[in-house]
Amino acid sequence: MSGIIEQERYTCAIGALQSVVAIPRSVPILHSGPGCGNMIQGFFERSTGYAGGSTSPCTNFSEREVVFGGVDRLRENIKNTYKVLDTDLQVVLTGCTAGIVGDDVDAVVEEFREKGKPIVAVETAGFKCSNLEAHSLVVNAIIDQYVSLFEAENPARSEKATVNLWASIPYQDPFWKGNLREYKRLLAGIGLNVQVLFGPESAGVTEWQRIPRANFNILASPWYGLPIAEHLEEKYGQPFTQFPLIPIGANETERFLRQVIDFAAEQGAGIDVGKAEAFLKSEEGAYYDEIDNLATFLLEFRYGLPNHAHILHDAGYVLGLSKFLLHEVGIVPKEQFVVDGTPQQFHAAIKAELAATSDKKTIPLCFEPDAGKAQDVIRAASNKGRGIILGSGWDKELAKEKDFDFLSISVPSPYRLVLTTNYVGFSGGLRVIEDIYDAVLATYR
Repeated sequence: MSGIIEQERYTCAIGALQSVVAIPRSVPILHSGPGCGNMIQGFFERSTGYAGGSTSPCTNFSEREVVFGGVDRLRENIKNTYKVLDTDLQVVLTGCTAGIVGDDVDAVVEEFREKGKPIVAVETAGFKCSNLEAHSLVVNAIIDQYVSLFEAENPARSEKATVNLWASIPYQDPFWKGNLREYKRLLAGIGLNVQVLFGPESAGVTEWQRIPRANFNILASPWYGLPIAEHLEEKYGQPFTQFPLIPIGANETERFLRQVIDFAAEQGAGIDVGKAEAFLKSEEGAYYDEIDNLATFLLEFRYGLPNHAHILHDAGYVLGLSKFLLHEVGIVPKEQFVVDGTPQQFHAAIKAELAATSDKKTIPLCFEPDAGKAQDVIRAASNKGRGIILGSGWDKELAKEKDFDFLSISVPSPYRLVLTTNYVGFSGGLRVIEDIYDAVLATYR
């Protein structure tokens, strides 16, 4: 084993700088080599935000810092960042070289914190973990080093109908902005006040300061983000409810919302169940109206539409899309690939969740961070009918080779521009249908 993988769909730990960029008016400071920011920008492309990617302040760690240490350079960099950028929060992230040399970054950051500066330090050396895991490291560091400073004004669990949402990882999920907006709308519809914490739907650092006030936490993920929910349960006594996939379409969105409604009742959130049920009924009605409108199209084109699909994505999307495609679109999931580097301890639960999708069809699932190997499996597969691949820009040529349809839904993706589109919820399911059949109809001449 060489340890080299092909066509990776995630980055090293310092890629979690994008989680900082996603907090309004927050800035990541990289204590790393000059290539780290450029690498992240190249992977996530349109993700600069307030000060991300190649625009992130960086100490440009060089051979001199390797020999003599880089704390002086870091101290100067932080000072200058405050002079140049009007920020509400700064987060210092370390790269591989700083991690190897052993610079005392915490001590430097503490100097500024003692002066009243809102600043946090996180170890994100690239060899430490992936950016999906580092997302939790960054969030928990902000909670411990920044949010904890405001605990006196924000008593733990003091707002019974307020919840913290932990779902899409910013930028790693191309649809994160739209998804968080839709989660917030749906949860508000059943009577909850939702703190989404990232993106334009967030109130920025003031919302982060109010994290302790939440009665409980909602985690919409099979594994990433779990350390955040567990940490908040330990720190503030906030219980959490975990939904193990991305809820797409009517079936899973209803299951998600009913799970939250039941949990909210257990926690004394005081939501009006009657109004929540009325909201659910209204959302479902609007969804099925559109499905009814789609029936004539599906009947007319039934022989020219994909009958099976391969998905290459993170575990949450593989689960959510597989269930949605099979039960609500009529496209059978064939070989599916989780390419997010899911830790081994979560494999069994994810497999069980996928197996529960149908008692009539077995959906093959492979945990394979080497997407080149995943492509080889698809290349060798022989499934009858027209297929579609849902993956990243890496998979476009494979779809062409197999004469399959192709939809770009994950990073890296140079072939699609995503701004505020959502795949979550009832409306997200309709958007997935639109995108799939747009891709199909574009092949007709």
